[in-house]
Amino acid sequence: MKASELRQKTAADLKSELLRLRKEQFGTRMQSASGQLGQPHLAKELRRDIARVKTVLREKSDNV
Repeated sequence: MKASELRQKTAADLKSELLRLRKEQFGTRMQSASGQLGQPHLAKELRRDIARVKTVLREKSDNV
């Protein structure tokens, strides 16, 4: 997910995307804790995607 793609979305879309990513992060964290996570790089990608969404949301709220 690129920041340029996120900037084209509305604030409501970004909030729903953030919620989806956080749910996915929770599931990934649970899999990691139980030793079932086959792709450990997913946790890092999710963390960065969440940060991107939060950054773009912040940019949109500052511009208003």
